[in-house]
Amino acid sequence: MSQTLTTQSTKAGDIKREWHLVDVKDKVLGRISTDIAKLLMGKGKPYFVRNLDCGDYVVVTNAKNIKVTGNKEEQKNYYRHSGYPGGFRQEKLGDLRERRPEEIVRHAVRGMLPQNRLRDKMLTRLRVFAGEEHEHGDKFKNA
Repeated sequence: MSQTLTTQSTKAGDIKREWHLVDVKDKVLGRISTDIAKLLMGKGKPYFVRNLDCGDYVVVTNAKNIKVTGNKEEQKNYYRHSGYPGGFRQEKLGDLRERRPEEIVRHAVRGMLPQNRLRDKMLTRLRVFAGEEHEHGDKFKNA
C-alpha cells in the first residue's frame, strides 16, 4: 500500500515571532542591512513562504556608529519630496547621520525588503536606536 505525502502549507497561526538584538557599531551598512532584512522576512525559518509575513522583531542599536565604505559619507545623497511645488529636498549621508542616524539604517533595510504589500508590515517590526539604550530589554532571554 503506497502512502501519499502532502505538503503542509504555512498558516498565519503557525508563525512564531522571536526578538533579535543587532549591534551595528563599526559594521558596514550594506552588509548588515541584508542580515536585518532576512530576519524581518523570516527567510531562515523552515516554514517560510513568500505570501505571508513570517519574520521576527529586530532591535538595532548604535545606528550613529555605522560605517560606510569609500566616499559615501560625502557623496551619497538621500532624496525626498513634500508633494508641494519646490518641495524637493536633498541631504548628504553625513548630514543625515547628525540629524537622524536611525533613518540611514531604516532606509537601507527598506530597500532590501520585497516591494509588495508586506513590506510595511515587516518594517513595523524594525526598531532602530541611535545609541546603546533601548526600551526592549525585557524581550531578550540573555539580556
